[in-house]
Amino acid sequence: MKARPSLTTGPIGPALLLFALPTLGSSVLQSANGSIDAVWVGRLIGENALAATTNGNLVLFLLTAFVFGFGMASTILIGQSVGRGDMVAAREVVGTAIGTFVPLTAVIAVLGWIYAPDLLAVLGTPAETVPLAIDFLRVIFAAMPAVLMLTLLMMALRGSGDAVTPLIFMAIAVVLDTVLNPLFILGLGPLPAMGIGGSALATALANYVSLIGMLIYIYAKDLPLRLRGAEMRLLIPTPSVLKLMLSKGLPIGIQMVVVSSSMLTMLTLVNREGVDTAAAFGATQQLWTYVQMPAMALGAAVSAMAAQNIGAGRWDRVRRITQLGIGYNIVLTGGLVVALFFADRWVMELFLAPGSPAIEIGRHIGQVSTWGFICFGVTMVLFGTIRANGQVIWPLIILFVSMYPVRLGFAFGLRDWLGTDALWLSFPAAMVSTLIMATALYLQRGWRKAPVMRFDESRIKAAPAEISVVAEGAPARNPNAPATGQAPNI
Repeated sequence: MKARPSLTTGPIGPALLLFALPTLGSSVLQSANGSIDAVWVGRLIGENALAATTNGNLVLFLLTAFVFGFGMASTILIGQSVGRGDMVAAREVVGTAIGTFVPLTAVIAVLGWIYAPDLLAVLGTPAETVPLAIDFLRVIFAAMPAVLMLTLLMMALRGSGDAVTPLIFMAIAVVLDTVLNPLFILGLGPLPAMGIGGSALATALANYVSLIGMLIYIYAKDLPLRLRGAEMRLLIPTPSVLKLMLSKGLPIGIQMVVVSSSMLTMLTLVNREGVDTAAAFGATQQLWTYVQMPAMALGAAVSAMAAQNIGAGRWDRVRRITQLGIGYNIVLTGGLVVALFFADRWVMELFLAPGSPAIEIGRHIGQVSTWGFICFGVTMVLFGTIRANGQVIWPLIILFVSMYPVRLGFAFGLRDWLGTDALWLSFPAAMVSTLIMATALYLQRGWRKAPVMRFDESRIKAAPAEISVVAEGAPARNPNAPATGQAPNI
């Protein structure tokens, strides 16, 4: 197998960009897939079915948010191990992650199928959509093991420096889901018409096929993270590594929940302003989904690349990776913001009927708020670097402060003075405050100090596939020394 270019040597700029672009492509495909599925359901079944899918997708998002946190922890651990040339440690992280989440996702699927009606009751699902929502949610829970494991494996591969394989199999899942949706909904050809359950089944099959295909590809190409022979013992989770993944992954997952809950609160405030304002805000949200994608992709790329260089002891390159990430974000996100400023009427008419009063409201929201995503992008790069060395608590605290005291305080506190503009300005206000606090954290440099774990090297020599962590807080090895069985630091 041809070795992939190292992220710890060579020109940083091209490597970062080439790593970020496939990650960006995966995000675009994933978002486009959700939009296309919504179009199929809304047009082929109706509004009640579309409302029913919203409840199922909310549950899926919340579960994916927590898996994203553990996946990001795995990305960092794997990246640092690869940076040290320690593939034994990287495979242990993969084994612990898979060995933990395969049984966990299976339990979630079974419980979700049984308790779907109770869960919908907790969510306050409208009575007229409950039967449809139950059909959709139960199949979505059956798809959950594939969806969550696919997410976890994609993030693990990115940690090893491979952003192309996740893009390939995300594309396969999206194409299959898009093609199968109308076939299963309408029952074309020999297939029975399954309605909304068919849409969920399309998602399930697409993800299972993509997951199986990715596993076959990993072994056929002999990618570095595959487990063979005695290494299969690594599927038995190592308690100390699992504890580390939980301690770092849980705060990252909670961050997504904090952001989502803050947005739900803002949505209740927007809904009070009437249907036109709510429709305009909904259209703006669709646009913002794509505006933030370069920032998210660059943040993930910076985190994976910085983790490998931290593992290799190349702090000079970590600083340069951060600087270039910020520069790329300003160009890419800033370019999208400027383009939307001049094309705002046209893009609003993609989502709203021509002549709708919501169009002008949406244009105003965009002109007042969208520029804040430039600050958001810089923050994602800074957080990506900080998380690469395992500091996840302070980013969580910063996001909580920005989302609640700042954003909601701005929206509520200045409502009488600024009117509805208090709602729209609260978004860039939160992004600017997040950037200020993230910059202070980055410059303070305390995040560079993190405990380092070491493996029992005598056990590694005796049985390379069997690894155990014996101590935390040991000093890091000399980055110029030969790679040993040292565990990831995070």
